[in-house]
Amino acid sequence: MGAHGKAALRRMTGAALYTGLAVFALLQLFPLLWLVDFSLVRSGELFGPRILEIPHPVQWINFFRAWHDGHIPQYFLNSVIIVGGSVVGATVLSFCAAYATSRMVWKLRVAVYNVMLLGMIIPIHTTLLPNFVWFRLFGLYDTRIGLMIPYVAFNLAFNTLMFSGVMRGLPRSIEESAYLDGAGMPVLLAMVVAPMVVPGIVTVTIMTFLSGWNEFIMANTFLATESLRTLPFAVIRFAGEYSSDYAVQFACMTLVAVPPIVLYFLFNRWIMAGVTAGAVKG
Repeated sequence: MGAHGKAALRRMTGAALYTGLAVFALLQLFPLLWLVDFSLVRSGELFGPRILEIPHPVQWINFFRAWHDGHIPQYFLNSVIIVGGSVVGATVLSFCAAYATSRMVWKLRVAVYNVMLLGMIIPIHTTLLPNFVWFRLFGLYDTRIGLMIPYVAFNLAFNTLMFSGVMRGLPRSIEESAYLDGAGMPVLLAMVVAPMVVPGIVTVTIMTFLSGWNEFIMANTFLATESLRTLPFAVIRFAGEYSSDYAVQFACMTLVAVPPIVLYFLFNRWIMAGVTAGAVKG
């Protein structure tokens, strides 16, 4: 095959690759497009013959009802408080655990690391009843801190794995220099190690945020007071026993999906860098 033939083959291969990626991206974006589309129509139009419906007229009232009747501002504030506290707790604890098991030398570090990773195979549903009993016993049921605890616990295993993969590739000479300069452990972690694992911190933060922001099962189990409920509860406010207002539910889901989408586009580069570093060095 001549040079022209190889060049043509490369162009065809590149075109096929980009076409496949474009189709894959469209398939990934279609559910979001479908969600936004049917949040702007009447509820009855969801059951029409077309996959997508051109809103005519556009039903902005769905978003107004979702915002007002769905208690979006109140639930949003609760989600920010609960998920924000969970993100801080899970990130700090997993960062310290990863450093202890990947950078420090002590007898049981491998055993402790493996035990922590077992948390990744424990289903959420198996812990609901025992946690419910313990939380009622210790007065944590129907409190924000009672929901933060399982959010932090269920993210520790993955976050520790991610941080460990990033930390194993760090040069020890920098830490040794900090020790010689008199830096204690808090200063070493905050001023030396943390800046070197910023992509991992961003990745762990976003992943923990997403898992808590969209979570409903534990929130529905451990929260009973209306004033403490989180954003996913806004959707079920429009679900009746015999019928549901689907258009307003879709509007609620669209509003709930906006913050994660914004965060993903803002920190996409950091997330990819953190995941790649953890996968390659882990």
